[in-house]
Amino acid sequence: MNQIFTKQEKIKFKHIDYAGIVFYPRFLEMLNDLVEDWFEEALERPFSKMHETNGIPTVDLKVQFKKAARLGEILTKKLWVKNLGGASILCGFKFEDEEGKTCLEGEVTLVNVAFNENRNDIKAEPFSEEMKNKIKQYEL
Repeated sequence: MNQIFTKQEKIKFKHIDYAGIVFYPRFLEMLNDLVEDWFEEALERPFSKMHETNGIPTVDLKVQFKKAARLGEILTKKLWVKNLGGASILCGFKFEDEEGKTCLEGEVTLVNVAFNENRNDIKAEPFSEEMKNKIKQYEL
């Protein structure tokens, strides 16, 4: 049975703007944290190790801001795979408030890349079969 990767995050002072709501770039940082947690906790490929030889940059991002999130609220952040390519992953994501109302949703495309020896160039590199099998557990 396939699953959704889920994490919770409390809205802190560092996330909000003068109006007391999450400043939109902080939502994108929270999304990046979710991707990083997914790679470390679910895919057993922590950024701290992966970035020695490879990377997983975001190459496309679609975001819809649906509802403001406020200081002290707890968001449930969800991530799942919509499409797995040879070297890319299209993920869906959604952030919900404590009542289950959507604050943010969208899609993010990530590409597995390899660095050359001098780290001055990158190119797409297919995922290993082992990694594909781990990623497929989150395909809906």
